[in-house]
Order: sequence, then C-alpha cells, then structure tokens
Amino acid sequence: MTDNHDRGLQFDLATLIGRRRALSLLGGAGLTLVACAPSTTTTGSSTTTTTSSASSAADGSPLEAIPEETAGPYPGDGSNGPNALTQSGIVRQDIRSSFGSSTRTAEGVQLTIELTVQKEDGKPYAGAAVYLWHCDINGDYSMYSNRVKNENFLRGVQEADSSGKLKFISVFPGAYSGRWPHIHFEVYPSLAEATKAGNKITTSQLALPETTCKEVYGTTGYTQSVQNMARTSLKQDMVFRDGVDHQMATMSGNVGSGYTASLTFAVEG
Repeated sequence: MTDNHDRGLQFDLATLIGRRRALSLLGGAGLTLVACAPSTTTTGSSTTTTTSSASSAADGSPLEAIPEETAGPYPGDGSNGPNALTQSGIVRQDIRSSFGSSTRTAEGVQLTIELTVQKEDGKPYAGAAVYLWHCDINGDYSMYSNRVKNENFLRGVQEADSSGKLKFISVFPGAYSGRWPHIHFEVYPSLAEATKAGNKITTSQLALPETTCKEVYGTTGYTQSVQNMARTSLKQDMVFRDGVDHQMATMSGNVGSGYTASLTFAVEG
C-alpha cells in the first residue's frame, strides 16, 4: 500500500524550503548529524527522559528559529486536497477522536504533546496558533489514507497562552516505511489566521527519540512499526538527517500511564 506514508524525496524536493534544506541537498551523504543530548531510561518503571538543546532552552534565552520543513503530502490545510482548518471542531486539545460526522477514536499509547512557542529573542509568542497532525498507529493519515479517509482524528489547533505554551492530547504515532517517527506542525500568528488557513509563519516537524519509540513499539498494535523503524535511521531520514537539535522532543512517562513529548522552539518574528 503506497498511501500510508510520505511519498519520499522526489515528492518533497519541490517543497523543501530554506537554508537547512538547501544544505541537505548540496551536502548529500557527506553531511554530519548534529549529536543529540543523551537519553536515560529508568529500568523497571520504563520511565524515559530525553533532552535536547532546543527543548531545554525554556529560560527566555535567544533561540535560533526552528528549521522550515516540508508539510508532506497529507497536511489537511487545503494546500494539497482537503482542508481541516476551516472545519468547525478543529480547535481542540484532545485530538484522539474525529469530529463532525464521525467520532471514531484513534488507537495507541497515549501521548501528550507540550509545545512552547517563542520568538527568536526568547520572548513568548503569546497568541500564536499551532496546527498539529500526525499518522495513526498503522502509519495512516486521516483524510487521505484509504483506511481512514473519512476520519479527521489526530489533527487539531491550539492557541499559545501568555507564556507561549500549548498542549495536545494524542496517541503515539506509528513508524512507516522511509521516515523516522515524527509529528508535523504549522505555526500561525493567531487563531483567526489558523482557522482560515491564512498566512503561516513556519512549517516544521518534531522528532521522537529512539528509546521511547522502541518502548512504545513493543506494545500491542505497533508490530509493523518495529519492522519499519529497523529499516531507517535519523541519518537516513530525508528531513532529520542534517540535524535534530531544534526538533528532538524531550520525553517523560511510560507505556502504562502514557508519555509526554515537550519541545520549546523559536519562530521568526
């Protein structure tokens, strides 16, 4: 089945934007991956904590803007087919279930996604809106993939508070062939701009740490993810192969109670 994952390098070359993508294309396999900070796992409780330079920089210090990335072929923002942003119900914190004509809930280990949006000077971007989406346990994208074409789960919009913080409640995405486990998001200057699919500030992706992925993919329903993840790596991934310092989530939690993925990042403006 070919519709349950991004279409790969050929499709996305046309949409890769910015200095980071250009360097990736010019440098090819000779690029060096920027090292991530170490991960630690507490044996027995399966509680994982993973840190990265971007996600730990929440003290108001200046940050480099998060890299611009492709939205992939399944954004659901009207740029490639269906548009979830203009639908009533898209503004919600819990994105596990579809809204509208369907109320089906996506399966998987619970994942809370906590984002902090800043400007490059380190000040909170109060009022910014984030549209976030990702694949389901099978690697399928709602509104596009055959098995979930009539669903719109695992998509939602949230507005940042006065501290630039916002949160989504979701499920851990599966791994599909050719991509490292990830979450897509777009940042808009306001909720009004997001819900009319207006001018975006940036489009990027969040990477999920290997240790946590392996813990989750050892549970029921993620069997195919084990095989898919074994065939790729961060160094091979078309998006993350040139570094994930500004995109690797900080993780906490465990399989039983669910995980929390946190990322502090900056955007231009």
